[in-house]
Amino acid sequence: MKSKTEYLTLNTEKKIQIIRITDQVENVVSKSGVKDGLVLVNPMHITAAVVVNDNESGLHKDYLRVLENLVPYEGEYRHNDTGEDNGAAHIWRQMMGHQVVLPITNGKLDFGPWEQIFYFEFDGMRQKRILIKVIGE
Repeated sequence: MKSKTEYLTLNTEKKIQIIRITDQVENVVSKSGVKDGLVLVNPMHITAAVVVNDNESGLHKDYLRVLENLVPYEGEYRHNDTGEDNGAAHIWRQMMGHQVVLPITNGKLDFGPWEQIFYFEFDGMRQKRILIKVIGE
């Protein structure tokens, strides 16, 4: 069994930002030499999520609008009593899901026709890491 681990480092320009990371993940899969296996993509921060969906800007705006409607970013959260201002970001991360595991077939990500990988940052403007771990044959 082969395995490869890499860390993608990002520094978002905005506090809330969505970044397509499909190409970076595909690059790690290619370098791994794995032909049949899995890749884990894990945002190593408690206010971020990794999501697989369509690369369509309206959909991305819809996600953020729904999150804001359900859990307003400027709402009152006990977490913020600690001096933080990101209580909503922690909740948004749980709502979006934390990480993804994707299949690798014939050395490539085995996606549906419109699937892409996105990093959702909910408390950015500082350096963050994403773990990419490939395992397989």
